[in-house]
Amino acid sequence: MSYPKPFSFEKLNTYSLYDRPSKVGVDDLCRPVSPGMSLRDFFDALPKQLAAGDLLEIAKSWAKAVRQGKKVIFAMGAHVIKVGLTPLLIRLMDQGLVSAFALNGAGIIHDSELAMAGKTSEDVASVLGSGRFGAAKETGEFLNKAIDYACSQEMGLGRAVGERLLASSFPFNDYSLLACAAKKEVPVTVHVAIGTDIIHIHPLASGEKIGEASYRDFQIFCSLVADLQDGVYFNIGSAVLLPEVFLKALTAVRNIGHVVDRFTTVNLDFIRQYRPLTNVVSRPTLEGGKGYNLTGHHELMLPLLAAAVMEEL
Repeated sequence: MSYPKPFSFEKLNTYSLYDRPSKVGVDDLCRPVSPGMSLRDFFDALPKQLAAGDLLEIAKSWAKAVRQGKKVIFAMGAHVIKVGLTPLLIRLMDQGLVSAFALNGAGIIHDSELAMAGKTSEDVASVLGSGRFGAAKETGEFLNKAIDYACSQEMGLGRAVGERLLASSFPFNDYSLLACAAKKEVPVTVHVAIGTDIIHIHPLASGEKIGEASYRDFQIFCSLVADLQDGVYFNIGSAVLLPEVFLKALTAVRNIGHVVDRFTTVNLDFIRQYRPLTNVVSRPTLEGGKGYNLTGHHELMLPLLAAAVMEEL
């Protein structure tokens, strides 16, 4: 078998660059940043491409929802709290930029420990070998008693924890999302997977009561999703649990007849995961609206996004 001759391009049909449609023009290019520039100038200087363009579009959709009084829901993994973003979350809530929060089970642990002791996030590697991981006395006692309170008052887990934090007058309650939300009566729902959280191995833990309180929060979450038309839904740092909860809630409210077919979804995490991309960004917006995926660290991207919506407003 012989080698073929090199292909000739002599007869290739060409066209004019000046007549060709192009996706990037000089108007889309960035402007260099400079010392002392304002946030508005900074956002105006970003290139109108890819993630930078998406960030600005998300800010516009978010601002539009706020102006129109539509729901803006933050569903968050506990990492968002652990990296120090609670003061920003509280500010967004206080300014009416977030209507409700949904957390996983670990979220109430880190939030409550911050309120009680002003610190959280155990060094797991240093204590796992001795079997001491997750055995904090005060954390287990407070949260399992809060779960008891939720069941006795027939309320959701998130509201119950917030109310018990306020009733306990902990020294760092001002840094607690749950306490501040309870004070303002902003809904916080908590979605627990049994066995994932340290308080589940505490002597006071009751699977029956944990399930009852968390299931009530799922029902409350469904009511929030039922009112999401023209709103914005954020999934921040939850790879599996909250995307699955959102998809079940969305199909339930649509099944019963609520019209939720035009809204914006945003997934924000430092890596791309299958379920958030399909269950938050893609599938829910097939009937209408638009989904976005932003990749980056929460401690950088969320303040940037918050600044963008504040400037937009």
